[in-house]
Amino acid sequence: MLVFQDFALTFKLTVYNVCSMQWKSEVGIITFVQFIVLALLSLANALNSIISTCFKASGQCIENMIPSIILFIMICAWFAYIWILGYTVQERRTRKLTALLVGSEFAVALLALFSVKHHNDWLSLWTSLIDLILAVWVMLLGVRIFLAGGGRVVSRHRVGRSRARHRRPPTASQ
Repeated sequence: MLVFQDFALTFKLTVYNVCSMQWKSEVGIITFVQFIVLALLSLANALNSIISTCFKASGQCIENMIPSIILFIMICAWFAYIWILGYTVQERRTRKLTALLVGSEFAVALLALFSVKHHNDWLSLWTSLIDLILAVWVMLLGVRIFLAGGGRVVSRHRVGRSRARHRRPPTASQ
C-alpha cells in the first residue's frame, strides 16, 4: 500500500510540475509524460489487436497475442530508455547526450510518421499522431539545450548591446 501511495504522490507532483512549468528545458518531465501516455496507448492498441483477432479468427488468437505482447514490451522499454535519457540530459546538459536524445526522438518521429500514413484504425492513428507531436516537442527542446551548449536555455538571444542593469538607489540604512 505504501508503494502505491508513493507512486500516487510522485504522479501528482509530476502532473503539478507539468501544468506549472515554463516548458523551456524540462525535458525529463516531458519524456516521462511521453512514456506514460504512449505506454497506455500501446497497451490499448495491443489489446485492440488481440481482441479483434480473437473475434475474427479464433484459431490465430494465440499466434497474435505473443507478438502483440512482445511489441508492447519493446515499446515500453524504448520509451523508458528515452525517459531516462531525458532526465539525464536535463540534469547534465551535455551536448553528446542531447544529440543522442534528439536522434532517438527523430527515429521515433520517423516511425510515427510512417504509422500515421499506414494506420489500421482510429486508435492507431491517434496513437501515432500523439507520438509524433510529443517526439517533435522533445526534439525541439533538445535542440534548444544543444544550442545553449550546456548552459541556461533562454527565451531569446539579444544581438548587439545587452540590456542595461537597473540599480536601485542606495537607501538611508546603507
